[in-house]
Order: sequence, then structure tokens, then C-alpha cells
Amino acid sequence: MTSTSLTTNRANILVVDDTPENLRLLAGILSEKGYQVRPVPNGKLALSAAQKIPPDLVLLDIMMPEMDGYQVCQQLKASEITKDIPVIFISAINDVLDKVKAFAVGGVDFITKPFQVEEVLARIETHLKICSLQQTLQEKNQDLAAALHELQATQEHLIQSEKMAALGQLIAGIAHEINTPLGIIGSSINNIANFSDVFLESFPETYQQLSDESKAYFLALLYRGTHQEVLFTSREKRKFKQQLAADLMAEAVENSEEIADTLVDMEIYEKIEEFLPLFKSPDWEVVLNSAYQFASFKKSISLIQRATAKSGKVVFALKTYAHFDSKPEKVQANLHDGIETVLTLYQNQLKHGIEVVKNYGDLPQIMCYPDDLNQAWTNLVHNALQAMDYKGTLTIETRQQEANIFLTFTDNGKGIPSEVITKIFQPFFTTKSAGEGSGLGLDIVRKIVAKHGGTIAVDSVPGQTTFTVSLPIY
Repeated sequence: MTSTSLTTNRANILVVDDTPENLRLLAGILSEKGYQVRPVPNGKLALSAAQKIPPDLVLLDIMMPEMDGYQVCQQLKASEITKDIPVIFISAINDVLDKVKAFAVGGVDFITKPFQVEEVLARIETHLKICSLQQTLQEKNQDLAAALHELQATQEHLIQSEKMAALGQLIAGIAHEINTPLGIIGSSINNIANFSDVFLESFPETYQQLSDESKAYFLALLYRGTHQEVLFTSREKRKFKQQLAADLMAEAVENSEEIADTLVDMEIYEKIEEFLPLFKSPDWEVVLNSAYQFASFKKSISLIQRATAKSGKVVFALKTYAHFDSKPEKVQANLHDGIETVLTLYQNQLKHGIEVVKNYGDLPQIMCYPDDLNQAWTNLVHNALQAMDYKGTLTIETRQQEANIFLTFTDNGKGIPSEVITKIFQPFFTTKSAGEGSGLGLDIVRKIVAKHGGTIAVDSVPGQTTFTVSLPIY
């Protein structure tokens, strides 16, 4: 309904008065002005008429038999259908307390009889316009609410899209992180299978034929070969083999290179003096190879355990990061767990040129949206890696200060030019080449942080850029 329509015959007015002359007079005045008028002589009929076809306004007498105007107004306001219809009382009663009561039961105005026609028309027109404006405002509010809901849905879609885009960039590295331990597991299982099929069946008989002294050497070598915690690189192994072969040769041990090769493969490279008598005995090959077989068997099991744990960690991080079952309400979460999830997914990019320094403070769990924050950490880490061209130092620090948690992500890349630093949180702004970024990453981080009631700031000079996120604890 618009203010224009309310001044035409489309405006519907219910007039309630038990005096016929008053009804005819008011109906005549209002009809001449283009209003649709429905005159009724009592309160019950007024309520029935209002329920069937709700009017735009009610002119209501107070002093009526059976049901007075106050009661009629109360029932109109108690109904969902008629509660918003403006009610103007029109009565010969002129006492202040009666007027106060009229407003208390829900009336919007009070006209005293005998009335002036111009006054009645002016007040009707005013309240119809007010009602129209209220309806328009309500419609606008509904439109705004719908627009806000659509905006929130769009924002969630953008965040999820950015999340999947970042995940897409990680897939190659994640595949490598999974394939490497799978290769280790496959190779180790083959070693175990060969051990059980070829060696284990014949070993008991071989062991029984050994002398007590050789058995003792076997157990000593087996203990040393299965209790080494340090793993050597290929370069280190070559160096140890050369040195060990030279030492054995100096002790007049035959086959020194073969023995040195086997010992270093068992991670034994020092304090071999106790085994010198063995290496000069005829049993040396059986004893050393048997110990090597058992040590390799145990090593294969350890490799499978480590590879399984690594694969599980990557898969768990991927599941944690990518799942769509985000809770609409905040939950308690550990911020360090979220950061570690992101770093696990970036492990392949980090290990080839990035040093990660983690200075974690003692943080409490906070109420938050963990999936959203994980997306924020992903964007900040990804930006830092790109800024350093994947070679440099990424420092992540966390601390609690009073009622806030501060998280900083610092890289030693080329820095952000001063002329654009004020624009980096604007949507679609990017300094990257075409195809390298959407310009939404930092805008999404800003929105996620704001959603948590926090702030994000940036400091940048050539060689050091720091993003600081502040989140409240509540």
C-alpha cells in the first residue's frame, strides 16, 4: 500500500459507532473523500468484519453496549490479523484518564465529539500515511534481510571457493607426501616377505651350528644394529664406509670393504674392536649376514610405522582442512592445531627451501569457527611462501596478552611496496601476475578475522613482512 492509494477509494476504513446518525455522518464525509467505508453499529460486528476483511484504519467509538471501544481495541490488538491496524478513538468522553486508557489499549489517536470534519480527515490521512510508511519500512527491512542473507551466502561461497583453490595448489605436493611413504611401505613389505620366505626357514638350523662364541657375536651385532637411533645420509654412509674399510684393512681383516659396507648399512660405524676376532674367523660371513638380515627386518618394520604415521598425518590434515561439515556455531578449538594442519599440507613446499620457525606461546582454547580460521592461516602461509619465492624463513609466533591472542606470520621476502600496502585487504586487489591470484585471499582473511571480532594488521619493509592477527578470548 502506498500513500497515494490511501487517499483514494482503495483505502478501507471501518467505522464503529452505536449511534446511527454518527455512522451516517462519518460514512458520508469519508465516502466523499474517496475512502471505502464500512459502517458497523457494535463491537462484535466490528471484530467479525475486521477478521474477514482487515481494514486500513478503524474509527472506534468508546461508549457502546455489550462491548465498549476499549475491549474492541484490545481484541483487535490481540489478533495476528488485525494487530497492526491503526485505531483512532472518536468519543464524547473528554476525561484525561479515559484518553490515557485509550492509548494504553493500543489506540493511535483520540478525537473528541463534537468533532471538526477537517480535523477528522487530517488525522485519518496522517495515520494512514504513517501506517504506509511503516509497511514500506518493513518491506525494505525484509529486502535488506534477504540481501544480507544472500551476501553472507556469497561470502561463504567465496571462502569455500578460495579454500578449494588453495587446496588445488597443494594437491601435487600432497600427492608426493603420500606417494613417498607408500613407496617406503611397499619396499619394506617386500623386504619382510623375502626375509620370511628365504632366510627365516633356514636360520634355526644355521644358528644351531654356530659356536657359542659366534652366537654371542651374533647377538651383540643384532643388538647394535637394532638400537641405533641416528639415520645417516647417503653421503655420510660413503664417508663412514671408506673410513671403516681403512681401519679394518689396517687390522689385517680380509674382505674389509664388504664387511664395512654391511656394518654401515646396519648403522654400525664405531667401536668395532670387540668384533675383530669375529671378522678373522671362518664364521664371520654367516654371523654378520644373519645379524644384517634380522636388523633389516626390524628396520623395515620401523620404516612402515613411520611411513604409516606420516601418511595418516597428511590424510588427517587433508580431511580436517577440506571437509564441508562446518558448524554454524562457534566451538572450542586449539589455534595451534589449525596452524599445524596447514603446515602439514604445505610440507612438500616447505622442505625444499623454507625454514619454519615456530615460537608458540601458551594459548587457551577459544570459541571460534576453526574451519574459517584454517582458511585464514592457509592464505597467510601461502602469501608468505609466494613472497619469498619458496626460499627463506617463515616465522610464526603466538602469544596471549590480557584478553587477546596475537598471532604473527613473518616472512623475509621482498616486502610490500608502501604505495600499495593500504590496498592489500581490498577485494580483487593483487600485485601478482595474471593467473597467480584472485585478489580475494587477504580480503577473505580480513572478513574471517572480523567475523571473530578481531583485527589484522600488516607491517612491511624490504626483507621483512609481518601480518599480525588479534583475536579476543571469549
